[in-house]
Amino acid sequence: MGIDRFEDLRSWQEARKLTRLIYSLTKKPDFRKDYNLRNQSQAAAVSSMGNIAEAHGRFSFEEKRSFYEISHGSIEELQSHLYVALDQEYISKKDFQEAYNCAGTVGKLVKGSIDNLGRQISSRRRDRGKGRQPVK
Repeated sequence: MGIDRFEDLRSWQEARKLTRLIYSLTKKPDFRKDYNLRNQSQAAAVSSMGNIAEAHGRFSFEEKRSFYEISHGSIEELQSHLYVALDQEYISKKDFQEAYNCAGTVGKLVKGSIDNLGRQISSRRRDRGKGRQPVK
């Protein structure tokens, strides 16, 4: 049984939680003043969430995987931004750990989708090659 709506994907649901958390953290006074870091952090969270939804809307395994890969990259970017926010003391170690772990959860779920799609793509390629006869 397939998933009909992107909202039903656990990875999207977790990415939504992460995005809410990042928006909450970036409202803190010091973080809010660092426009570049604030905007990049928010954009990375939104990108991850949006690319999961876009992957769901694609029809080919290759396209789906590509959007999941972009989502995964955005998660890694966000985790890096969290280190900057921690080092600049915009967020506490507790807030850092919560956001970093939440991003890690999203990353694992997205990586699982990437791996699954990779297996499906490989399987399909193997199946295509089975019926071919060598050219004489």
